Amino acid sequence: MDVSVIIPTFRRPEGLERAARSVLNQANPCGLSIELIIVDNDPGGSALDDAGALAEATDLPVRVVHMPEPGVANARNAGLAASTGELIAFLDDDEEAPATWLCELVGTMRFYDADAVFGPVRTRLPDDVTRHREYYSEFFARSGPDESGHIDHYYGCGNSLIRRSALPGGQPFDTERNTTGGEDDLLFAQMQAAGAVFAWSAEAWVFEDPLASRATLQYTLKRAFAYGQGPSAACASRRPVNIPGIIFWMVVGAGQAVVYGIAAGLLWAIGAPRRARMLDKAARGLGKVFWGGPFKLGFYGSAAA
Repeated sequence: MDVSVIIPTFRRPEGLERAARSVLNQANPCGLSIELIIVDNDPGGSALDDAGALAEATDLPVRVVHMPEPGVANARNAGLAASTGELIAFLDDDEEAPATWLCELVGTMRFYDADAVFGPVRTRLPDDVTRHREYYSEFFARSGPDESGHIDHYYGCGNSLIRRSALPGGQPFDTERNTTGGEDDLLFAQMQAAGAVFAWSAEAWVFEDPLASRATLQYTLKRAFAYGQGPSAACASRRPVNIPGIIFWMVVGAGQAVVYGIAAGLLWAIGAPRRARMLDKAARGLGKVFWGGPFKLGFYGSAAA
């Protein structure tokens, strides 16, 4: 079975090398035919030389694609266009996969006859990150069921495996989400509406190594606010626009912002360990209320430059 592993990257050389080598070092006892697609999304092509050196140092097929127009959706679409596999795996450039990762994903897809499979993400923080360490570990991680099986919801693209035949035609990732993210949520929602089957692979975990600059409340609360915008923005993107849905999520978000905001203030006053988590929940509530126009936040591509 042919599997294409796509790693989009944007100015993260150390992370890219770690992620790519983990793909090249897959044990592959199940005899998969693996190709690696590295998509450099930096207009200056800063990763092309390093990616080319990796390609020359392995017998596995490695394709290096330059997508000079910044944007996470652009990068993912470019990787898909360059890939040839029946199955498509995505690994982020701040993730590292153990040697059994790909076979675990493929095995779960086969056993449960799924169209998309998602796996856990385990956070590895720098040693000097001590304040709110537990919160940051949970923030950058992905948790799910203890055992593999069918699931009725989806996760993000990092550490996922998708059956190509289940993808919609054209460019599956919405380029309107190039800077904000959420392009994967829109794709999986579209697949789910078309009847796609999702599964969780409990053993197909990867490490995530967040940059030290991201292990700060300034970054995580901003990101939490953006995550909170998701349900309201999804209703707004429907055609016709789902106005009752927008109103519902805005009301829910306002309640969350008030309740969790008060809780965060009280916990902060006594120095309780969960104070950062309450702030996170309050930020997500605010995102549901302030979800469009000038409140849209950019994290990818040119917005991250």
